[in-house]
Amino acid sequence: MATFLYKLGRSAFRRRRLVALLWVALLVLAGVGAASASTASSSSFSMPGTEAQKAFDLLEERFPGASPDGATARVVFKAPDGRKMTEPANKAVVNKAVSELKDGSGQVASVTDPFAAKAVSKDGGTAYISVTYKVSGMELTDKTREALKETGTEARESGLTVEIGGDALQAAPETGSGEIIGVSIAAVVLVITFGSLVAAGLPLLTAIIGVGIGISTITALANVLDLGSTTSTLATMIGLAVGIDYALFIVSRYRAELAEGREREDAAGRAVGTAGSAVVFAGLTVVIALVGLAVVNIPMLTKMGFAAAGTVVIAVLIALTLIPALLGFAGKRVLGRKVRKGKETSDKPNMGTRWSRFVLRRPVTVLLAGVVGLGAMAIPASSLELGLPDDGSQPVSTTQRKAYDLVSDGFGPGFNGPLLVVVDGDKAAADRTVKDIKGLDGVVAVTPPTLNKSGDTAMITVIPKDRPSSAETEDLVHSIRAESGDEVLVTGATAMNIDFSQRMNDALLPYLALVVGLAFLLLMVVFRSVLVPLKAALGFLLSVVAALGAVVAVFQWGWLGSLFGVEQTGPIMSMMPIFMVGVVFGLAMDYEVFLVTRMREAYVHGQRPGEAIVTGFNHGARVVTAAAVIMIAVFSGFIGSSDQMIKMIGFGLAIAVFFDAFVVRMAIVPAVLALLGRKAWWLPRWLDRALPNVDVEGEKLHKELAASPGDPDEERELVRV
Repeated sequence: MATFLYKLGRSAFRRRRLVALLWVALLVLAGVGAASASTASSSSFSMPGTEAQKAFDLLEERFPGASPDGATARVVFKAPDGRKMTEPANKAVVNKAVSELKDGSGQVASVTDPFAAKAVSKDGGTAYISVTYKVSGMELTDKTREALKETGTEARESGLTVEIGGDALQAAPETGSGEIIGVSIAAVVLVITFGSLVAAGLPLLTAIIGVGIGISTITALANVLDLGSTTSTLATMIGLAVGIDYALFIVSRYRAELAEGREREDAAGRAVGTAGSAVVFAGLTVVIALVGLAVVNIPMLTKMGFAAAGTVVIAVLIALTLIPALLGFAGKRVLGRKVRKGKETSDKPNMGTRWSRFVLRRPVTVLLAGVVGLGAMAIPASSLELGLPDDGSQPVSTTQRKAYDLVSDGFGPGFNGPLLVVVDGDKAAADRTVKDIKGLDGVVAVTPPTLNKSGDTAMITVIPKDRPSSAETEDLVHSIRAESGDEVLVTGATAMNIDFSQRMNDALLPYLALVVGLAFLLLMVVFRSVLVPLKAALGFLLSVVAALGAVVAVFQWGWLGSLFGVEQTGPIMSMMPIFMVGVVFGLAMDYEVFLVTRMREAYVHGQRPGEAIVTGFNHGARVVTAAAVIMIAVFSGFIGSSDQMIKMIGFGLAIAVFFDAFVVRMAIVPAVLALLGRKAWWLPRWLDRALPNVDVEGEKLHKELAASPGDPDEERELVRV
């Protein structure tokens, strides 16, 4: 592989104008496709095989036009203290609001009159209008949303409190200037690392091109593939981080080759042949982790994983081709000013060298400090509570949260998460189901069954006693399912959330086994070792559990919540553990591959194990540190998002990269390697013969180049490994 990539790097350097033109053409083509594509009209959510999904499918079949998965809204009215919503003046205002909602949009399916539907609190102080729509929340037009927001303007003028809840107000998450700040920090780090504006600009430029191509492609295909806005956000997050990092490693190795006196074209080839091999395998680990999300069998999550994996593939291809092409245009300016003027000396050990020597002297102390520190950070993870956010987890300043609180105070918390029970049977079966449910604990009210025209299916609404995200409500859902037969199905937003959480929990261990297992095999091929991949996997598990502990401490317990803009604590999103396992594992393996392949390279070329560790840190520590700081900066930029999910993901990934890069890879890894010595690189002979030799460290490439002092492309045919 190193030999093939060497030829690819030299070819891209030599034909730089053509390569640059091709990538610009791809960017323009993707941009045109995004601009001409129809606006994505849907972002459907489904969970094949779950009871909640079966109920939705049955409703669509037996209740045509009911739109069970359509958007919903709840307009809540609260009378001033001492007054009631049933007063003629207030009643007239609410009735007018009902009429306005019915006439406000053609997307409205139904609007309930609170006085006819008995949606008035016992004290008469609160009432609410329920609105259902024919389409999902992401399909609602701006006109429809504006009509909903303007509802109750007259009521407010008359002294009533009016708040609006429900997913109809759901909009694309706003991340503000966070990403710009993250990229700006990345630019500063690159300038400090390279001491050259040109060298610092190359990774930023290529990462932006890669993300531009990826996001434009996602936008162009969004309507066809039913991709939501979160898909683009994730792809941007991952694409920026790995795009900058992969380019950073190629540019850094190119500068090192120039410092050894190589010609520029040969230096570009060697950089792609060696560091490029690490980029390929690091990219493969990220792709495996993201594509592996398909095992959860939730289409939305699968699409997010594939889209983000696509941006990673683009980042790898750009690093291998566009970077050497742009290095050809940059000339000597890719080096710092001091290097160009011959004023910089390399005799003094750098920080990476000094740190590695410190670890070699005290490996046990460093290892214990790292493991104990991360272990302490992981303690909050034992209190992890999973769930999906509802309006009760919204910031207290939002109208959704205010509406949620008004309903809780006026009717009870369970009214915010009614359960929809679907009976596949006649009226007698429905009546029996109502009677059975009324006898269960945790039920406040059960509505009479509503039958379809054929009389073979009924809908029943059940009001739980507790809030939607509570353990008691989850127990009630399980109780209804356990007490009823197969013809009774429980669905609704609350039941969907419960099934989603269960699906995530069930998939975590199989997913972890798949991703870690495949990556273990991949790393065994790369490092020709059993213990190094094992150490890499165990270190990752330690860092990801510590990161989950930090997420629990901030978003569930509220520690330092105000610092990160967390206005409301609550359960951690159900998808967070499996998502962090997938993304963080791929990113963690980046640092493992980049740092340890340099050690492996030194060891293969004759250095003792301790010397190889020092050499690896001497060449790689500064670059890995810069790469980690850049990733942390990019991910931290998303903490400013208005969407709780994006905020939590941004924080979780940022803290996980910090733990993994600076504690696991920089401290625990060299300490373990120092204690293992030559045993670290042990591989059974039979396994050595069975595994393919991909020559990541470039040993065969060096031999090939030593045997051919001229241009290998001209003098001999290089062997592809």
